[in-house]
Amino acid sequence: MKYLKTSPAKCKGVRACEKTCSKTFFKTEDPSKSAIQVKEVDGKFEINVCNQCGECMPVCPVVALKRNQQGVVMLDRKLCVGCLMCVGYCPTLSMRTHPDLREPFKCVACGACAKACPEKVLEIAERD
Repeated sequence: MKYLKTSPAKCKGVRACEKTCSKTFFKTEDPSKSAIQVKEVDGKFEINVCNQCGECMPVCPVVALKRNQQGVVMLDRKLCVGCLMCVGYCPTLSMRTHPDLREPFKCVACGACAKACPEKVLEIAERD
């Protein structure tokens, strides 16, 4: 399964990952529309991003969440009714919403943020 591996100890808080994510998927540099969130807590940075656990999938009443061939949980926007049950159920709080959007969004392990990170905090990795 493909996922975004993080190394928070290396993070300097540049937040290039957030800008790149929002620009890649929403054509705007708006950190509130980023599937990866970085926040500073007690002088250290925490990185929140979907780990592709799939625990959101069974709560979707219209089966809009499915794994692709790489094991990444994907949201089918055509099927999504915007109930946000997946957001409420996500154990890592990494399923996102935004007032401008009807459907939620999440990391799809595309790797754009990893390429943009000058500190090499992020990488696309594989796990069983």
